[in-house]
Amino acid sequence: MLEPQPRGTGLVFDSDVSMDDLSLNWQRLVLTHLKERQHRGVLTGSPITDMKITLVAGRAHTKHTEGGDFRQATYRALRQGLMQAQSVLLEPYYSFRIVVAPELTGRVMTDVQRMEGRCDPPQQTMEQTILTGKAPVSTMRNYARELLSYSKGKGRISLVAAGYDICHDPETVMEKRAYDPGHDLRNPADSVFCEHGAGFVVPWDEVKEHMHLPSIFDTNNDEDYTAFTAQQIRREQEKQNRMEAARYGSEEEELAAIFERTYGPVKQRLLQQTKKVISPVQSEAAEAWKKAKKKQTEPGESYLLVDGYNIVFAWEELKELAQVNIDAARGRLMDILCDYQGSKGCHVILVFDAYKVRGGIGQMQHYHNIDVVYTKEAETADQYIAKAAHTIGKNYNVTVATSDGLVQLIVWGQECLVWSAGELFEEVNRSKTQIREQYLEKPVSATNRMADVLQNSE
Repeated sequence: MLEPQPRGTGLVFDSDVSMDDLSLNWQRLVLTHLKERQHRGVLTGSPITDMKITLVAGRAHTKHTEGGDFRQATYRALRQGLMQAQSVLLEPYYSFRIVVAPELTGRVMTDVQRMEGRCDPPQQTMEQTILTGKAPVSTMRNYARELLSYSKGKGRISLVAAGYDICHDPETVMEKRAYDPGHDLRNPADSVFCEHGAGFVVPWDEVKEHMHLPSIFDTNNDEDYTAFTAQQIRREQEKQNRMEAARYGSEEEELAAIFERTYGPVKQRLLQQTKKVISPVQSEAAEAWKKAKKKQTEPGESYLLVDGYNIVFAWEELKELAQVNIDAARGRLMDILCDYQGSKGCHVILVFDAYKVRGGIGQMQHYHNIDVVYTKEAETADQYIAKAAHTIGKNYNVTVATSDGLVQLIVWGQECLVWSAGELFEEVNRSKTQIREQYLEKPVSATNRMADVLQNSE
């Protein structure tokens, strides 16, 4: 939503979206994209200013939404709003102070009016008159020479930049600039929609017919709007669940082959397999969680699958580091998990998303005592983790660390234990605390005498 602001305010950004409709991380990302560049207007292509831009509606896809998607959506949504709004062209103004003889007061005031300026009441004395006010830079830039001419060098003028105000002749300026917002390829106003796996461009004035969310300007009942949003989200979630369930059957054999090439033949666990209980969704999820928790207490090898970028952008330390250098953030997370593996002795597989890396074939590398996986092109980290949990969980204890709600729901169904990003953070800190306590509990002698050493050796 675009709202005008007082002159000189600049751009103000705000969000008025419930976190139930759009998570706080995505809202912050939209505001970041609004602030990160200079946005152009649609009249002459000049930068916009003195405007409040508020995010009032939005929705993210659970599986396929990426940060770059919101960048493009933010730029294009703002552009569409400008195309529909009644924009006002501004131009720079001078604040002037003119000192002349009293007999020239009328001449100066007439000139200021001719230059589309505004003049305050004059301050007169017996010897001079002082006039102050504002006038456009384009009309007053050469007035100093004219003043010196007709005042015979006795008049004085001082000019100070006074910001922007309404343009005195917008038609002439726009005609001279000949700016066409529809052909500005750097600032497109049209939207890109996806249907059946392919994208198509929708002109900005037809976007309303293809929107997934209703416009707030057409919504008279907030309850109806909230119900509509919740219904759409539920339908999308159910659709994704069906797609993921259908995909596992066809990809299970491929994943098993990759796993055996990496870790060797899968050894059958001697422990008796737990039989699944068919029940409603809520009861099934609770039962799966209980079984996963029980499996973790049983002896045997255990695996920890970590959604790399999900953790990086959830932990404040790594998130701040990623804003400077994403490679450094990845390396820091790898080092943290190496320390954790050394303390717990479990197998750690860290998965990074290479979904949009063109030509990526996927790779796994051994980093110290953990395995790091980079997914192949068109495969997300969520898909890899869900498939790995499905395969490895049949024979080993598996814990998945992610805050992705859909992945959590899927791996719960595979009787795996799930940690959110916050729970993994607490677990890592607990491990560090235990190591420190074990070290500090060891008695340290205040002195190191030769006799003590010889006595201990005997």
